[in-house]
Amino acid sequence: MPMLSSSMNCVAEFFTYETTKSVVVKSWTVGVINRVVQLLVISYFIGWVFLHEKAYQVRDTSIESSVVTKVKGFGKYTNRVMDTADYVTPPQGTSVFVIITKQIVTENQVQGFCPESEVKYSCVSDSDCQRPVPTTGGGILTGRCVNYNRSLWTCEIQGWCPAEVDTIQAPIMLEAENFTLFIKNSIRFPLFDFEKGNLLPNLTAQDIRTCRFHPVTQPFCPILRLGDIVRFAGQDFAKLASTGGILGIKIGWVCDLDRSWEHCVPSYTFTRLDSVSEKNNVSPGYNFRYAKYYRRENGTEYRTLMKAFGIRFDVLVYGNAGKFNIIPTLINTVAAFTSVGVVSATVSLPPSSPPPAPQEPGALCCATSSSSTS
Repeated sequence: MPMLSSSMNCVAEFFTYETTKSVVVKSWTVGVINRVVQLLVISYFIGWVFLHEKAYQVRDTSIESSVVTKVKGFGKYTNRVMDTADYVTPPQGTSVFVIITKQIVTENQVQGFCPESEVKYSCVSDSDCQRPVPTTGGGILTGRCVNYNRSLWTCEIQGWCPAEVDTIQAPIMLEAENFTLFIKNSIRFPLFDFEKGNLLPNLTAQDIRTCRFHPVTQPFCPILRLGDIVRFAGQDFAKLASTGGILGIKIGWVCDLDRSWEHCVPSYTFTRLDSVSEKNNVSPGYNFRYAKYYRRENGTEYRTLMKAFGIRFDVLVYGNAGKFNIIPTLINTVAAFTSVGVVSATVSLPPSSPPPAPQEPGALCCATSSSSTS
């Protein structure tokens, strides 16, 4: 019987309904603090959470993108007219490409033995050339000290000869400042199956031929002048063309899909991505080497080596899209009401304030209390 009685008590306790005791306090201080804090919480949820952050939406941040680029323009370099096949690499029109603005050319190199051209390989005897295999220079050291010119002896190398001299001054192809870059960008948000491109429907063929991008007057023109890109990134074109550098063209797609299709438009920003190398005297700018290979009638292979300085452009696409969804709306609405309730419960009387006077049972207009019932 005691066990049965205990079980019945547990069941009765489980189905007990309890209410909290509430007291209405007539205090201007507490009332003003309570309402001000409630107003701040409500303003935060309405202004920041719902309107600014759009917490009533579900968002898709996994943007899918494709980029096609095309450069146009003619330049003149060392009495040669250069077109896009000469100064753009790689030629496929990808999102990362280089426009060559300066070259140091070493012609007619063949495999053989020749003196090193770098001063750090200067020598007096063969013992000065007994060094580990270097990772720099023009080839593999043979261990011999040979005559480079009348006043200088350097270590002999085996490799492509004559060795490259990359300390000479070379001109800059300043015409590159007026080259134009065409960008064709397509994006997709897979969560909403939403697709769009930067070639907006109101652009005509005539616009494509004549417009030039400007962040204020022509913000949606896909034709960009290289000099303008460099200027928008806060760089000097002549200096950048001389040392080389890496610029980022950022295309942002931040779309509210609760609005019409036309309101989802791209925004363009520009920045220098290798700003650290700009301030570094050891390896400033951007350059690379490539060669063109030929064969003489007797079968001897030779090449022309080029050390190229240029501006590398990285087209970076980012973005997210949001659309109304009932689940995040309910979650954030409940969070807002809960926060208001918690704030009201934590507001207490000032320490110097006397406790509220007990009320008569019939004075329901001033105080209301309910005891626990079962």
